[in-house]
Amino acid sequence: MTDHTVTHATFTIERAYTAPPDRVFAAWSDPEAKGSWFAGPENAHELDFLVGGREINRGTAPDGTVMTFASVYHDIVPEGRIVYSSTMHGGEVLWTASLTTVEFAPDGAGTRLTLTEQGSFLDGYEKPEWREQGTGDWLGALDAYLSGT
Repeated sequence: MTDHTVTHATFTIERAYTAPPDRVFAAWSDPEAKGSWFAGPENAHELDFLVGGREINRGTAPDGTVMTFASVYHDIVPEGRIVYSSTMHGGEVLWTASLTTVEFAPDGAGTRLTLTEQGSFLDGYEKPEWREQGTGDWLGALDAYLSGT
C-alpha cells in the first residue's frame, strides 16, 4: 500500500489594477482575452464562462507530462465575483483540488481584486507555495494585459 498525503492550504492575493471593474471582469469572462493572459502560448485553452460552464487549460511540462487545469464555474456576479472549483492533473494523476473566489471592487478609477483559494494538495505533486507563486504570476500577466504591455 502506498502512503497518501494531503496538505490543506488557503491563500489570499490582493491586486490593484488601474482598469475599471468592467474591464477587469471582461478579461476573465471573454475566452480570447483570458486565453491571452492565463494560458501559456503553447497551451490549449477553452472557456465556457457561465454558471455550470467549464474552463480547461492544458500544457506540457518540461518532462513531457501533460498538465490539465480544469475548472467549473459555480457563481458569477458580473463585475462582483466569480466562484469556481478546479482540479490539476499530471497525466491521469490528480495533483490538486481547490475552490477559488475572485472578488472585484471599485478602487478609485481602478479595481481592487481579491483572490482566495482553498486547496487540497495531494501526495506532494504540487505544493501550496508553488500554486500561490503561479497564481501571483498570472495575476501579473493580467496586469500586463490590461495595461497593453
